[in-house]
Amino acid sequence: MTRHAVFVAAPLVLALFAGAAQAQDLDALKADTRKNALPVLPKVVAMMQETVAEKGAADAIPVCKEKAPQLLKEQAAKTGWDMRRVSLRTRNPERGTPDVWEARQLADFNIRAANGEKVETLETGEVVTENGKQVYRYIRAIPVGDVCLKCHGPVEQIDAGLKSQLARSYPQDSAFGYAKGQIRGALTVKRPL
Repeated sequence: MTRHAVFVAAPLVLALFAGAAQAQDLDALKADTRKNALPVLPKVVAMMQETVAEKGAADAIPVCKEKAPQLLKEQAAKTGWDMRRVSLRTRNPERGTPDVWEARQLADFNIRAANGEKVETLETGEVVTENGKQVYRYIRAIPVGDVCLKCHGPVEQIDAGLKSQLARSYPQDSAFGYAKGQIRGALTVKRPL
């Protein structure tokens, strides 16, 4: 190998090494984010299931509207990260409307699910620059479960009284018409680096 070839190859090797290290760092960020953010989701589902079983779907509206965001807020306070639930069909536009990055990821999740990927495994994360600072963005799909269908299923299958109560609680509601296993939305995390 000539001296010139060594000098050309060295930057290539360094670039490959840097790329592998960056991928490893991203994997570590994703694993840490999963570990610290995802435990909120089963808590929300359990609260909903418990409330629906004991009191009915109408009494579960405040759980979804107030208690679930409070759980996310508490976890965000522990981690120092921004955490929220978003959807392309929002029930509460003030809290659940995705930003451009989140909307793009949700659209990609819909394509991936249509191509056979399991909704409960759909996630992604990447480092982005926002306002001149690097942040790690993570998003994980939330599948529609049985308990979700009570309030988010086909509109013609939702009890009239419940529909009325949903309309009072969420005047701009567009979160109907889901089937079990579809993507209801996502848990999204933004953590500073």
